[in-house]
Amino acid sequence: MRITVLGAAGNVGGRTVAEAVNRGHEVTAVVRAPGRAAALPSAAEIRIGDVADTAAVEALSAEADVVISAVRPEPGLEHRQAAITKALLDGVAPTGVRLLIVGGAATLTVPGSGGLALDDPRYVQPAWRAIAAASAEQHEVCRGEARVDWVYVSPPASLLPGERTGRYRLGGDELLIDERGESRISLEDFAVALVDEAESPRHTRTRFTVAAA
Repeated sequence: MRITVLGAAGNVGGRTVAEAVNRGHEVTAVVRAPGRAAALPSAAEIRIGDVADTAAVEALSAEADVVISAVRPEPGLEHRQAAITKALLDGVAPTGVRLLIVGGAATLTVPGSGGLALDDPRYVQPAWRAIAAASAEQHEVCRGEARVDWVYVSPPASLLPGERTGRYRLGGDELLIDERGESRISLEDFAVALVDEAESPRHTRTRFTVAAA
């Protein structure tokens, strides 16, 4: 399978590239600048591109069977997330290629309260509110998109480096919480879930979430 990963130099993108390469896929890793590609697997083809450039996204998408976007704005530019996502969707739309978008947990509902994770300080700390609010807007952009076969993938509240177990729990619109009240998954297992969805599609124009098993 030909998989193009946008935002390949980031925490999620880099691990997704590695996971896809390790499974034998033909991977194109797209980064904003050449220097950001140093840590990526040598088996991946490195391309330079800007996800906010619709024409560039269209060209990169046309070469793929599936596109995974793990793009996140730099700190202080979180407000650009919705516009970037719109440009991404505009670029992918003419190609007919399936698109997986790594989003946020902001619009997941919290079990037992019915409120959103965005408004619950147990799961969205003050330092994360800017990107959480931007991710909520991003989700709305996706929900209004009818041209693209998109999937919005919400991580749990905590997404940090850790162990690759290859196991995870799958959910829909509710935050997944374990018996200790934690909502978490390792970056490595989140990448597993992304590549699993790329290989065996189970969702279309909807959102799903995952958490540690």
